[in-house]
Amino acid sequence: MACAIVVLSIPSVIYTSIKYRLFDKNDMHRKSHKRDISRLGGIGIVTSFTITTLLFSSLVKFEEANFLITSCIILAALGLKDDVYGSNTSTKFILQFIVAIILVFFGGFRLTSLYGVLGIGDMPLLWGGMFSVILIIFLNNAFNLIDGIDGLAGAVGILANLIFGVFFAIMHQTHYAFIAFALAGAIAGFLKFNWYPAKIFMGDTGALIIGLVTAALAIKFIELNKFATNPTPFLYSAPAIAVSILIVPIFDSLRIFTVRILKGKSPFMGDRNHIHHRLERLGLKPPLIIVATGGMNVCIIATAILMQNYGNFFLIFFIIGLCMLFDLVLFVKLRKKDNLAKASSNGL
Repeated sequence: MACAIVVLSIPSVIYTSIKYRLFDKNDMHRKSHKRDISRLGGIGIVTSFTITTLLFSSLVKFEEANFLITSCIILAALGLKDDVYGSNTSTKFILQFIVAIILVFFGGFRLTSLYGVLGIGDMPLLWGGMFSVILIIFLNNAFNLIDGIDGLAGAVGILANLIFGVFFAIMHQTHYAFIAFALAGAIAGFLKFNWYPAKIFMGDTGALIIGLVTAALAIKFIELNKFATNPTPFLYSAPAIAVSILIVPIFDSLRIFTVRILKGKSPFMGDRNHIHHRLERLGLKPPLIIVATGGMNVCIIATAILMQNYGNFFLIFFIIGLCMLFDLVLFVKLRKKDNLAKASSNGL
């Protein structure tokens, strides 16, 4: 249903964008496209996800969904304003903070422990809640950051939510499985129009919603596999497995923030130094970039599941290490390409 609603609604969004000239004309130095394309595709994603989730939650009386939908509507309004008129950083942060507070302290999407990572176990309500708020805000923006080439954020969102959905279904957590599958369906319908060459972008509206819902599901997945309350969890080392599922936006954001800070720049100042931009510089087209990042993502997920008995602390740093190795390979290849280009230029 979610997929069908998006497929039927996006052509109208594209038509309206053309009629009223609602195009992405900001930050053109960071964009790969050379023509006017609407950024309002997120309207279709959030609308279809909201409709399907409300229908389901009313049928089974799933009240937690109300807080999730409330948060989505607030965040969608922020994203829509940013996509059409632009928003300042402080406004974005304040509204994202409010949305995260609603989810964590009213909706119950809260981590109660760090499960031994960095030696931290159970956390009091306040500290656990604040950590969860920071995590949700981080993942919100992480999905926004990887939305730099046609289809990438959508493909990563589908992969993450399909896996969470399957896990929840096997765990007999039908409510959360439905939410995950509804979002995956909505993104799949949108991807029909966002695949290279894109006819429309999801904009902040879509990216923020995908980040928000996926973060909420990741928190629930971790909590439902908590060893202290469940002597036989579905999966051990659930936090590390959740990190492996979301490793593409997590690692890219951590890497880009670190590089910008080391260069003395603001971590929030946009550039073309993301992993997908670097793969683009190697000559890969968006479909191949999606295959490369998706393949790496699947391999890391499989590795985390196979090594789940090694514990969260080891697994998380092992996963980050694998990503750093992948990034090092990219660095070497780019350096070789740049050196060949310089040598060729000097020869001429």
